[in-house]
Amino acid sequence: MKGTLLLLALLVTGELGFQTTDACIPFFELYAAASIGNKIILNAVLDQFAPTDGERETVEKFMDCLNDSGVEGKILKTKFLVTSSLS
Repeated sequence: MKGTLLLLALLVTGELGFQTTDACIPFFELYAAASIGNKIILNAVLDQFAPTDGERETVEKFMDCLNDSGVEGKILKTKFLVTSSLS
């Protein structure tokens, strides 16, 4: 079972590796909208992707998690995101 999961993870990682440049800008737009904490801005960004209700709810939960961490938490998470993206 672990071997199957490892193989699946490697295949998904390989497929995503080819499309990372296409996904970077929309991901950072969505992350920035969630970091701001305004649902109007978040919904405007989300509308570009035509999300389902479940996806919209998940992103709103992510936004709530970011808002609960406060300003210091947002800064630390953004630093981590930028560092991991550039490495």
